[in-house]
Amino acid sequence: MDDQTRANAVHRLKSIAGHVNGIVRMLEEDRYCIDVIKQIQATQMALSRVSETILDGHLRTCVTTAIQDDDPSERERVLNEIIEVFRHTS
Repeated sequence: MDDQTRANAVHRLKSIAGHVNGIVRMLEEDRYCIDVIKQIQATQMALSRVSETILDGHLRTCVTTAIQDDDPSERERVLNEIIEVFRHTS
């Protein structure tokens, strides 16, 4: 992952952590359930976007390098990692 992608991901995750702390406060303050759920959903979407960004960077760097490599076992390993990631999201 390049430095810019990493920096952006860290920044977004710190922002998301702030949102999660806000959700905790909402629950502690006994805020309206639907408002809490909406905030949770927004946070989940933000996490998904960070994940997509990191995956995009991984595909463009690590996976591309492995596919161009002469070692078929390395290509297979990297492809299996991607398959496993999607298996856990289904």
